[in-house]
This record gives sequence, C-alpha cells and structure tokens, in this order.
Amino acid sequence: MHVIVTGHHLEITEALRNHVDAKFSKLVRHFDNVTDVHVILTVEKLVQKAEATVQISGAKLFAEDHQEDMYTAIDNLVDKLDRQILKHKEKTNSHR
Repeated sequence: MHVIVTGHHLEITEALRNHVDAKFSKLVRHFDNVTDVHVILTVEKLVQKAEATVQISGAKLFAEDHQEDMYTAIDNLVDKLDRQILKHKEKTNSHR
C-alpha cells in the first residue's frame, strides 16, 4: 500500500505522517487489495479537514471529514473508509 500525504496551508509533520500511516494500515486488515491512498490535510481557519481517495481493485473510494482537531478528523476519515471497504467487499462476494 502506497500512502501519499499532502497538506494545504499545513506543514506535514512526522507525527501527522506516522498517525496517518498507523491508521491507514488498519484498512488492509479487511481488504488486502488496497493499492494506493492519497490523503489531503487542509486547515481553513478553525476547521481541520481530512480527505482521502483510496484506490482498490475494482473501485475508487473517497471520504472526507471536518473537525476542530486534525487527529480526530483522520480517525473519523479512516472509519468512513473502513465502512466503504467492507461494503465493497460484501458486494464483490455476494455476486455469483
């Protein structure tokens, strides 16, 4: 899995990068065909925004989250993507 982290109006620190890597490694547990992840972290005044595009075999998933804390936004983002991956996995397994 290749994770690309970019920041808009934000400098990506080593702690943020490690947090993103740790959280996105959780996605591989459910679906091991995750090939590419592009994470964009943005700061707009008081709102911290995290969005990600995940390329998996057969689909491209997108999610975003807005919070006052960047780490909380990343956690919620990963939870949303986790639900989407599980739903995609169920769809691919339920077809004949």
